[in-house]
Amino acid sequence: MTGKGRGVTGVLRIGGASGFWGEAPHATAQLLDAGVDVLVYDYLAEITMSIMARARLKDPAQGYASDFVTEAMGRNLTAIALGGVRVLSNAGGVNPAACAAALREKIAAAGLPLKVAVVEGDDLMSRLAEFSDCTEMFTGAAMPPAERIASMNAYIGAGPIVAALRAGADIVITGRCADSALTLAACIHHFDWDMHAHDLLAAGSLAGHLLECGAQSTGGNFTDWEAAGDIARIGYPIAEVSADGGFVVTKPDGTTGIVSPASVGEQMLYEIGDPRAYLLPDVVCDFTGVTLAQDGTDRVRVLGARGQAPTGRLKVSVTWADGYRGGMVFQMTGRAARDKARAFAQAGLDRARARLNALGAPEYREVCFEAFGGRHGDAGAEEIAFKAAVRHDDARAVGLFLKELVGAALATPPGLHFFTGGGRPKPSPVVALFSCLIPAAALTYKITLEGTEVVYDAPDLPLRDIALGALQEPEPAEDGVEMDSRPLEDLVWARSGDKGDSANIGVIARNPAYMPYIWAALAPQAVQRFFAEKSPADVSRYYLPGTHSMNIVMSAVLGGGGVASLRNDPQGKAFAQELLSLPVAIPAGLIPNA
Repeated sequence: MTGKGRGVTGVLRIGGASGFWGEAPHATAQLLDAGVDVLVYDYLAEITMSIMARARLKDPAQGYASDFVTEAMGRNLTAIALGGVRVLSNAGGVNPAACAAALREKIAAAGLPLKVAVVEGDDLMSRLAEFSDCTEMFTGAAMPPAERIASMNAYIGAGPIVAALRAGADIVITGRCADSALTLAACIHHFDWDMHAHDLLAAGSLAGHLLECGAQSTGGNFTDWEAAGDIARIGYPIAEVSADGGFVVTKPDGTTGIVSPASVGEQMLYEIGDPRAYLLPDVVCDFTGVTLAQDGTDRVRVLGARGQAPTGRLKVSVTWADGYRGGMVFQMTGRAARDKARAFAQAGLDRARARLNALGAPEYREVCFEAFGGRHGDAGAEEIAFKAAVRHDDARAVGLFLKELVGAALATPPGLHFFTGGGRPKPSPVVALFSCLIPAAALTYKITLEGTEVVYDAPDLPLRDIALGALQEPEPAEDGVEMDSRPLEDLVWARSGDKGDSANIGVIARNPAYMPYIWAALAPQAVQRFFAEKSPADVSRYYLPGTHSMNIVMSAVLGGGGVASLRNDPQGKAFAQELLSLPVAIPAGLIPNA
């Protein structure tokens, strides 16, 4: 690998150019200008796979992230070739061969010598019958009916990607893989890391985790968002990785954003569950001892990731058709706005239910009413947004609710208004997620480089249970001192996200001295009370002493999660912002200038 970013130090510079399908296209050119050896692109959320599967059904040449070919690569192929930059991407979705074919057309038109490899084997749709007895890994539910399954893909690891690089690929396109596996593969190939060097694999995986969400490490989605400056010009992340697994997170010079222990720490905690056991195909990571230290302007040095052998199992995401949903958001203004909005929504629901009953049709499977804004109980004028949604096995029943709701707009309490122009909302199919585990040995990989098959012997990974370190806690809060009450935001940075139907909230102390009081305030019972309206089934929390932080996991709190949910925030993205308002008892004077 001879990219211009490598230099004499042997440091491998990897740029994270995409965090989802639809990511801003300018990241590629920005990172190439900054000098990188490798570009990694993550496009695939669970629901993205089902969207791509439907596209492939309509057109066998589709089913991949087309903008990877047209935007990210099409405009930058010459710079990639001249810089000797390797490109690793899961843009292949459910049709990596078609993605590669389209890209090769672009390469040929540009007259460039770039070689494209394809990694296949994650798509298990043709093998559904083999896995029909798999149960859902969180709930124990049975596999959905085969005729309702849209996609079934295993999360593959770094191994086959490394094999493609060793065979001489300049660009590697995969289907579903662990997001961080792209970065880890680049590290293994460049430094020739042993696949049993689990601490190194954990470090490379952490680097990948910090790159996989684009600008979320560099000031995007950051608690102190004002510090990121003009987000229109935000810099995308670069990991400068050394052979010993230590690395620095930075961004291109001349861009806005911020790279600090807080911005990087928020991303480290993002959606990781138990930080002692972040499960990946190649390694089980322990991030509890990771340290983050400022290493110059917009440079954070990351050390201390630990790893152990993987479980020998791969997570499989199955997306399937589970009925229909529909709803609308409207505004209501004036006295008792919440009561008026609920009365309007309930009237529409009552009329729709009456029609269903007259037809002998089943009841709605789920109804969700949510109010946002205003101040509950205001005696004067109030303006709120209100969401009313239903779910049913029959799209016609959902359409009936939407028709009855909109049709009562002139019979509503006063103050109703909403943005118009798109007509009445329509029912949409619910694509539910079913996650299960299969033995890694069950996968059969196919790696091709410019049409020639690459020999790859997948490692024999025995099934094993993980060894968890002891749960740690901060020092207890001090007793017998005068206390003040402060909002949590004065004490922490925080970010939240989802894993299926569970929400994660990562919380980092702004000062290590605050951590005992944060821990006391965020006891599981207190968190459960705070989010009582969302009805979490259970709350767990984990302490990371290396970063004076914690991760909170709430299970069964997202109404099914993703597009299966009727919630306004089905991925828990705003949960951290809600929690930041929680009052925390803290010794008087502990916060400077308080």
